[in-house]
Amino acid sequence: MPKSENNDVELIRTWTLATAVTIGSSVRAKGILQEAQARLPAISKKALSLEGTDLVLSMPADQKAAFNAAVSVVATTMEDAPTLPVIPREIEDILGMKTSERHRWLADGRLPSIGTRTVRLAGRARQITFHVFDPKVVEDLLDRGAVDEWRVEDVEAKADKRRRAAYQAKLRRLIKKSGNLREKTDTGLDDSASRLRDWEDFDVDGLLY
Repeated sequence: MPKSENNDVELIRTWTLATAVTIGSSVRAKGILQEAQARLPAISKKALSLEGTDLVLSMPADQKAAFNAAVSVVATTMEDAPTLPVIPREIEDILGMKTSERHRWLADGRLPSIGTRTVRLAGRARQITFHVFDPKVVEDLLDRGAVDEWRVEDVEAKADKRRRAAYQAKLRRLIKKSGNLREKTDTGLDDSASRLRDWEDFDVDGLLY
């Protein structure tokens, strides 16, 4: 067979991402793909793709050495996949939470972080730092429906905050009203005393006899 025809024969290797690894998230699957691509040399990055739940490595037959090296890298990534930290966009997809909820629950301690990661955005000089999460913890939160519980807690806390605010406002109004009444009472007493002093003046002048 001519050499040019041999070059058309592809070398292919496939790895299936189990649900236990992706935690049922297509975003998590894409994250694992990107992790594997980041570990590959530049020449092999585009040779790896995600098809459904499968990582597929495909290269021309004349790149066997590069293919074998890439297979080793992807295989190692697959071994590490179950313990790879869950990044923000993945946990939002897995648990069905909004970004604002993630920030709130992270801040109040309900959503435990295992640390931070700093990365440079593609094609940019700026770096970003974000929290990452333990996949086992994330899976546990998913299994016990923690997000639904937290949302109920937030609704109750918000209602309680409104009740407290209404009570404080009512208390301030009562205090203000009480102060106004006291001021009026004191003023009334002063007027009475003034009138009594006027009667005393009449008495001195002998006008009361």
